[in-house]
Amino acid sequence: MFLPKYPDNPTPPPAHTHTPTDPAPAPVRRSLPSVSIDQKTVAAVLVGGVVLTALLAAVAVTAISVAVAAVVLRSLLRDHHRR
Repeated sequence: MFLPKYPDNPTPPPAHTHTPTDPAPAPVRRSLPSVSIDQKTVAAVLVGGVVLTALLAAVAVTAISVAVAAVVLRSLLRDHHRR
C-alpha cells in the first residue's frame, strides 16, 4: 500500500586518521620530606593514651557508682513511703 520514502543518506565523510605524536616525557617524581619519629614523640603519645584511657575508666566507674547509689536511695525511699 503506502511505502514510506526514506531520505537519501549522504555518504559519510572520510574517517579522521589520527597521527601519533611523540609521547610525553614521564613526570619526574619529587622526593617527599622524610618523617622522623623520635623516641620522645612515641613516649608522649603513649603517655597521652594511657592518661586518656585512665580518665575514661574513671568516668565510667563514677557513672556506675552514681547509678547504684540512685537505685539504693530509690529503694530506701520507697520503703520509707510505704510505712
